[in-house]
Amino acid sequence: MSADTIAVLGAGAWGTALANVASAGRSRVVLWGHDPAHVEALAKDRENKRFLPGLPLAAAVAPQADLESVEDADVVLAAAPAQAMREVARRARPHLRDGAAFVICAKGIERGSRRFMSEAVAEELPQVEIAVLSGPSFAADVCKGLPTAVTLAAFRDDLARRLCELLSTRAFRLYRSCDVRGVEIGGAAKNVLAIASGMAAGRDLGASAQAALIARGFAELMRLGRVCGAQRETLMGLSGLGDLVLTCGSAQSRNFALGYALGRGEGLHDAAHGKLAEGAFTAAALVEMAVERQVEMPIAAAVDAILAGRWNVADAIEALLMRPLKAEA
Repeated sequence: MSADTIAVLGAGAWGTALANVASAGRSRVVLWGHDPAHVEALAKDRENKRFLPGLPLAAAVAPQADLESVEDADVVLAAAPAQAMREVARRARPHLRDGAAFVICAKGIERGSRRFMSEAVAEELPQVEIAVLSGPSFAADVCKGLPTAVTLAAFRDDLARRLCELLSTRAFRLYRSCDVRGVEIGGAAKNVLAIASGMAAGRDLGASAQAALIARGFAELMRLGRVCGAQRETLMGLSGLGDLVLTCGSAQSRNFALGYALGRGEGLHDAAHGKLAEGAFTAAALVEMAVERQVEMPIAAAVDAILAGRWNVADAIEALLMRPLKAEA
């Protein structure tokens, strides 16, 4: 067991699952949440009834509402939503020691600035070493101890190696990478593409259409990744293709579920069912990024147009089906 002290920022489903994983072999892991009432309930119930009902909080997990509680952390797992990541990092800055590892566990692109999470965090936390954790993983599966494999990327291989060794368990396996941008692109794009996949399922377009959407969506992800300097192996690995397949094929995915409800004719507000779907916030930034880099992403663009109210689902399907025929590669 390593002596490194670990803290988790964000007491949602993913943060809770990561805190449980990190608690293996440790006497205490801080789990910080921004809502004092929610944190109090976590400490009292020893269960995240709001986000992971029925799954107990590990004994070593210590829910806290005060950011001073992370001051001693050698490693911080940041599981706040992507659009809140900058603000959480800014608030945490006075409490994080120089050289601490700050592992970004959210998937998305910041709206407005079109910054990847690593870029936003670097602007707010110049004193930390940044890493990114991403891959095919549902919080409930991780919390249940079901086998899961994800990618952890850092700018230095020795840091990536140390963090993988520190955080891996028998069931939660981490594979290291130095391709931070590739890992981030996969995590951000797949959420948007999963909304499209959910729409197709909601419209009962069939398994063939689902397969086509995943394949052509992956082609869009690859095109953007290539222009942004991502490594092909990363995009074809756990944090790219692996996460895309999981998210596009399961109703457990909040993004797929949002798309499914939209495909069934629900309005955007009702379709979310009170749950955060990161792809809904990332879509516009992703498409703007693609346009800026002259990368063709018609499926992502259709999702953005639907979410913005410019198209309905039927319009989007018609537009995609009527695209000119071309070579696959």
